[in-house]
Amino acid sequence: MTINCNGRLVDLASPKILGILNLTPDSFFDGGHFQETSNAIKQCEKLLNEGADFIDLGAYSSRPGAKEVTEEEELNRLIPVLEALKKAFPTALFSIDTFRAKVAQESLDRGAAMINDISAGNLDAQMLSTVGQYSVPYIAMHMQGKPKTMQDNPTYTDLFSEMMHFFSAKLLDCRAAGIDDVILDPGFGFGKTMEHNFSLLKQFDRFQAFNCPVLAGISRKSMIYKTLGTDATDALNGSTVLHTVALLKKAQLLRVHDVKEAKECVSLLEQLQ
Repeated sequence: MTINCNGRLVDLASPKILGILNLTPDSFFDGGHFQETSNAIKQCEKLLNEGADFIDLGAYSSRPGAKEVTEEEELNRLIPVLEALKKAFPTALFSIDTFRAKVAQESLDRGAAMINDISAGNLDAQMLSTVGQYSVPYIAMHMQGKPKTMQDNPTYTDLFSEMMHFFSAKLLDCRAAGIDDVILDPGFGFGKTMEHNFSLLKQFDRFQAFNCPVLAGISRKSMIYKTLGTDATDALNGSTVLHTVALLKKAQLLRVHDVKEAKECVSLLEQLQ
């Protein structure tokens, strides 16, 4: 299974790592650390040296209860840093974490290689058609509600059936828009309870039925630290454990804060297998 990133074929036979680089003041784990371009460049270099296959840039925090940010502010945070990173690391592959078509377009015009949309096109009617014009991979994530309110009592009649129906319909929409490479993300923690999250992880390999790459975004999330009675800063070991489970259940991509440790999971499991 391969995805086409600006003419470069990326083989997912070996799972790939998206290193998270948040350009926000309020992300749940590393908010405010990398808003300055010089700090973003240093962190990007670190993630690449540790083995990141993609750098996932986000300028709008999607943590539960996060404040809304205007499109202008998102662009102001993102574009200057993206331009600097492309100049500093011309061969790196950058994924853009946004649900806005305009932000996606501006980023793709500057060489971004993938779009990571927490809403799978549901928050901007122009997103799918925009991405389809650029022939880049598109990460479609399942989310119930919106970031500000998504954790206010999320409920489902049948979680897995509803998500399978959601992805079936979304894949049809993506294909109609001309998007060839669709990556599915079940959206751990996005409109889901702790029980929902662990149920999804337990059944994670069932998403392979779509014959699309599947991404696990578990890194340092509350399903880990609330279970262990700690916080996000102490959730590295728990993240590594659940990344291992996700890989055993056929995840093709991991979106992580800690690239070195995630890469070690991939290497050890490949040796085991």
